[in-house]
Amino acid sequence: MKIKITLILTLLFVAFQVKAQSDPIKRDTLKEVIITSTRIDLPFKENSRTINVISSEEIKNSAATTVADLLQQVAGVDIRRRGTAGSQADLFIRGGGFDQTLLLIDGIKMDDSQTGHHTLNAALPVEVIERIEIIKGPAARVFGQNAFTGAINIVTKKKLKNTASINLEAGSFGQLNGSVTVSKEFENASIIAHVGALTSDGYRENSDYNNYNYFLKGVFNKKQQSIEVLATFFDKKFGAQNFYTPTSYGFSEYEETQNSVIGVTTTFKTDKLKITPRVYWRRGQDIFLLKREDPSFSRNLHITNKVGVETNASYTSNLGITGFGVDISRVSINSNNLGDRKRTMANLFLEHRFKLANDKLDLTPGIAVTYFSDFKFHAFPGLDVGYQLSDKLKAYGNLGLTYRIPTYTDLYYNNSSTKGNPNLKPEEAFAQEIGLKYNSERFTTSVAIFNRDADNLIDFIRPDTDPTSQYKATNIAKVNTRGFEFNADYRFKLNEFNQTLSFGYNFLDDDILDQNKDLSRYSLNTLRHQFTTRFSSKLFKNVSQNIIYKHAERTVGTSYNVWDASIIVDIDTFSFTVTANNIFDAEYIESGFVPMPSSNVLFGLRYGF
Repeated sequence: MKIKITLILTLLFVAFQVKAQSDPIKRDTLKEVIITSTRIDLPFKENSRTINVISSEEIKNSAATTVADLLQQVAGVDIRRRGTAGSQADLFIRGGGFDQTLLLIDGIKMDDSQTGHHTLNAALPVEVIERIEIIKGPAARVFGQNAFTGAINIVTKKKLKNTASINLEAGSFGQLNGSVTVSKEFENASIIAHVGALTSDGYRENSDYNNYNYFLKGVFNKKQQSIEVLATFFDKKFGAQNFYTPTSYGFSEYEETQNSVIGVTTTFKTDKLKITPRVYWRRGQDIFLLKREDPSFSRNLHITNKVGVETNASYTSNLGITGFGVDISRVSINSNNLGDRKRTMANLFLEHRFKLANDKLDLTPGIAVTYFSDFKFHAFPGLDVGYQLSDKLKAYGNLGLTYRIPTYTDLYYNNSSTKGNPNLKPEEAFAQEIGLKYNSERFTTSVAIFNRDADNLIDFIRPDTDPTSQYKATNIAKVNTRGFEFNADYRFKLNEFNQTLSFGYNFLDDDILDQNKDLSRYSLNTLRHQFTTRFSSKLFKNVSQNIIYKHAERTVGTSYNVWDASIIVDIDTFSFTVTANNIFDAEYIESGFVPMPSSNVLFGLRYGF
């Protein structure tokens, strides 16, 4: 570890010798960002929900290699990783389960009917992301199924600053990463393409991985009726030691996943009406071996498909803006464990935004009506309220019913330790939130208090404390979750260069432990206290640094502190990066039985032309 820290300090010393030059302020303000993940497009400043935005500039300066690394720096978002960049990671918002957060790519819903464990397998390479919109709180009336505790929309870039860029990285545990991203503008079209690979020998036994990602986005017929085409394919192969079983079982688990999506979108616009139709196909594949060296011992193969067509629209009148939409999809799974099954889903959405009191007060009531061929009809209303106390300060609140139907794993999975339950009911909750937002050129902050009363939450429960008994999928009793969240960004100048200091804190309290004690498989690991801070600094024109601190205390009493840091040196069209993770060698577990990596470092070179 001393060698790694010495390397970082040496690079920092060299950076300090670079001649200082003035750096004009070039910063995208949040109030100018249009939140596009809803049917009614609104500037960030006008939205009456708790929303965090990670911009492309922040992504570039972070030196992060994956979306999971970026989201770990957001209070209220709990990313439970099982290793370094190539390993599986689960996504939680405000204490919900990994099946209760919806991921969208340019508005395309990426829910997986097999299991929420695969949610972040669909996350894009950071090089092609324009921004990430994180919507917290009940979102079923806006997005439908799976947006139980919130949603994350990854917005892709429409064009690149450079015609082409190359990224190469190497570091601890035999990590070797490489990618090429190209962009081309034509007279009536534009194309962005990306090919990347992330590989590692692993930081512990059976934790190696080989991951490949492919991305293509094209915009065609730009002069008349623009058509946008998105295609992705991600292929991951990784050792999964102790992902689902403890060391004492002696299994050498292994997994291969594939995730792909194709979407075609266009938009028709007049002065008052905007209509965006879309067709899409999402495919997932998962192969899991309990013994890597003996595939015949236990092999699960699951293939899921989702084909959908949707239309979202908004209409502006003297009464305000009306948003409405329909989403119809067909889901299927072919599995040697879960069986061959099909489901048809239909969603109708309607909301209207009123502006009252000289446009200071906004009211947005809405409702989603959903039909499932196996769970019938459900209706979920909600309401957003906001009041502009001043040009920079806004009070807001929202409430709504939200839901999630069981995954096929919840319903039908069966092995010696786990048993699904085909009689499960959908999860339901009534959630409420009130908050304040302040936004100025130098200072942005938000404070929110939230409460969620849930019915029929699904967990895998043992009937007794016998460690050999099966976990069975069960609708547990009412669960109350309440919490507090605080976020702040302070922007200032030092020697004419921009600096940003960010803080985030999230507190959660629920009564799951009181009901399940030691018998729950997934619910015991909630983050009770979460604190994140990041100092992004620039002391010279071509040198920037990040220092990130994360504190986590989980409901079961375990806690840990992790420090990360990165340095980026820009020289003409080259960027040199050094990223150090877990600098002080903290020992901790984010999920299950998997210890996280010790102190490690990654060196990178970016070149754009």
